[in-house]
Amino acid sequence: MTTEQHSQGDGVKHRHRHEGPQRHIVVFIFSIVLTLIAFAAVAAGGINPTFAVVLLLVMAVLQVILQMGFWMHLKDKGHLLPIIFMLGGFFIAGTCIVMALYWVWWD
Repeated sequence: MTTEQHSQGDGVKHRHRHEGPQRHIVVFIFSIVLTLIAFAAVAAGGINPTFAVVLLLVMAVLQVILQMGFWMHLKDKGHLLPIIFMLGGFFIAGTCIVMALYWVWWD
C-alpha cells in the first residue's frame, strides 16, 4: 500500500492510504473458492439435501458480503447512505416475498 501526504491549511500533514490490488486478488480468490465449494457440494450428490441448501445459502450470503464490501467499495468511509438504502430495499423485497408466499399458501 502506498501513502500520500497532504497538507491542509493548518500545516498538519495527513496520510491517505491507497489500496493496492492485493486485497482485490485475495477477495477474488476467496470468491472462486466459495464457488468451487458450492459446486462440489452439489456435484457430490451424496449430501443431505437440507444441508446442501443451507450450505449454498451460507455461501451466497458470504459472496454478497464480499461483492458489496470490496467490489462496490461499501466498506469504505462515506458509504453509509447507499448501505442504508440497500438494506431498506432488502427489507422491502423480503417483506414482499414473505407476503406473496403467505398469500399463495394460506389464502
